[in-house]
Amino acid sequence: MSLRPDPTRRTFLKASGAALLTTTVLDRVAQAAAQRIAPGAFVRADETLKIALIGCGGRGTGAAAQALSTAGPVKLVALADAFRDRLEGSLNALKADHADRVDVTPDRCHVGFEGYKAAIDACDVAILTTPPGFRPSHFEYAVAKGKHVFMEKPVATDAPGVRRVLAAAALAKQKNLKVGVGLQRHHDPGYVEAVRRVQDGAIGDVMYQRVYWCDGGVWVNPRQPGQTEMEYQMRNWYYFNWLCGDHIVEQHIHNLDVANWVKNGTPIRARGHGGRQVRTGIDHGEIFDHHQVEFDYADGSKLFSYCHHWPNAWSSVSEHAHGTKGYADLSGKRIEGAAAWQFQRARGDAPIDPYQIEHDVLFDAIRNDKPHNEAVNGAHATMTAIFGRMATYSGKELTWDEALASEQSLFPAELDWKANPKSLPDANGRYKIALPGAAMNS
Repeated sequence: MSLRPDPTRRTFLKASGAALLTTTVLDRVAQAAAQRIAPGAFVRADETLKIALIGCGGRGTGAAAQALSTAGPVKLVALADAFRDRLEGSLNALKADHADRVDVTPDRCHVGFEGYKAAIDACDVAILTTPPGFRPSHFEYAVAKGKHVFMEKPVATDAPGVRRVLAAAALAKQKNLKVGVGLQRHHDPGYVEAVRRVQDGAIGDVMYQRVYWCDGGVWVNPRQPGQTEMEYQMRNWYYFNWLCGDHIVEQHIHNLDVANWVKNGTPIRARGHGGRQVRTGIDHGEIFDHHQVEFDYADGSKLFSYCHHWPNAWSSVSEHAHGTKGYADLSGKRIEGAAAWQFQRARGDAPIDPYQIEHDVLFDAIRNDKPHNEAVNGAHATMTAIFGRMATYSGKELTWDEALASEQSLFPAELDWKANPKSLPDANGRYKIALPGAAMNS
């Protein structure tokens, strides 16, 4: 059973913003449908599901551990990562905690840019947790091979990547493949109930929302002697847009996704600004350290989006909805007004872990052939964040259709340790930073 509310409740988007697939996407979906479609990989409830982990960082290791903690027999059979040290560290951690569910032989450990293919070939369920720039190609391959998928958010870093994911999502649906996406708020009972109540009118018509991801920032991996440019950017991936998408995409996507969830759709216009004020070190690459965006929805309501990476500054990771009859603190799972409410777990209930629940739901859908495909929502949430980045980098007002139709690809022309990404440092080791108002930047 999906924990997402019925999408027919209080549907606000009735204008052109609801038409989310461009002609390019529709053409690709039609081409895919014309191909021979293999059935999904079905298993009996008591049959062992083989899992492959592609992307062996901390989040990938955590996702694999959650998959290995689901009900029913499962085995981790293959791993792939660009770097051997990351793969070996992940494998050792998983063996320590799930020794009886790890069956990975050396020949099923794949290192390098192409290793994901052999890992996916060996599994029933692919866990895709590399830096998000690789997600479209990995998802496409998994779907083409008839594999069920869990993939972390975001699912792309540019509009061409989002369109590829949408096309693969349509093919996955036709093949009856189950797809989970790491937007775990959809599997948090408190969020589910809060959004349901708002959609059912608890605060009246939602006129305004505020969402925040404001904190001190994340890790930095400084350049090391002897690294090629490709290896440096891969090791320090959070600070390069082809890999990360900027923190508005990599982190703030969670909050933007909640706002879309409330509205059952995506914004139609965006305008904003941002820049680098605090985190300006040489290893902070090319991303901004703050973004502010105002989004418009088709029903005339507004969304204010703000994220920053500023140490020792005001911080908040939260979502808020203001209506004609009240206010909802969605992250706090409470409503103020005539329909006041506060989510509370029953006494004695176990702590809620939405990260585990999202895997429980996915694996239950695989074992019992229940409908489950979160890829479209993942693509729309990702595109909303990219839409915001395009507005802040350019300083221009944009429409959703303009942003989704963008042909600007951030991905390198060649994946090789000696090849160069598109963004390169100057003589001082500094990268070009988008200048709002100067040109259209993605």
